[in-house]
Amino acid sequence: MIPKALIFDVDGTLAETEELHRQAFNETFAAEGLPWHWDKAAYRRLLDVAGGKERIAHFLASEPEGAYRAAGRIAELHAAKTQRYTALAAVGAPLRPGVARLIREAQRAGARLAIATTTSLPNVEALLGAAFGGDALALFDVVGAGDVVPAKKPAPDIYNYVLEQLALPADACVAFEDSTNGLKAARGAGLATIVTPGIYTEGDDFNGALALLSDLGEPDAPYRHLAGAGAGDAIVTLATLGRWLAA
Repeated sequence: MIPKALIFDVDGTLAETEELHRQAFNETFAAEGLPWHWDKAAYRRLLDVAGGKERIAHFLASEPEGAYRAAGRIAELHAAKTQRYTALAAVGAPLRPGVARLIREAQRAGARLAIATTTSLPNVEALLGAAFGGDALALFDVVGAGDVVPAKKPAPDIYNYVLEQLALPADACVAFEDSTNGLKAARGAGLATIVTPGIYTEGDDFNGALALLSDLGEPDAPYRHLAGAGAGDAIVTLATLGRWLAA
């Protein structure tokens, strides 16, 4: 069965953006005179919390030095961070292997496309605009982003919202994720899920994924099969997804 819709997470899935997010957070903290710097190890732990505002709030709850100076300013700090991130993403976040190819194939075949992410809409617009140009959001029938639902991943709410907007059942769609929280959210909504771990999620537990792959693959650069479906294939296409779903 060829899927009727492909639903993509954004950060880490469409592109390796997490280092840009970390840079934007740190530049924002420095500009505000806050004595914080999230190194890679700290940011890896903070990524267990979905959503930028939620991540800042979680960090402040540990009462680091200077936390009182950010009390009540989470939304303001996040807005400043978003401005920095969108500028970075506009020039420095190429799509992961196979993403553009599969999106174009879905367009040609009439399969629908959607976004399901906890990142804010301006972040999505910056990334897609740099990758596809013009009104890139128009490529997607539904864009579920930011605070469109109150509960962030691993809650399934964002995927349930996207499915409702698509007016499609979960078994007619496939989700693409890179993290454990994302996989839990997609599976919680009943979606078969392809996982391509990112630099911050390699080695995580992805039990329940339909396929675990290094990326979506290109004709001249096949993906590495890690687990699940896809051991005998080289790239993710609508046809391979149909076979994996039917197996």
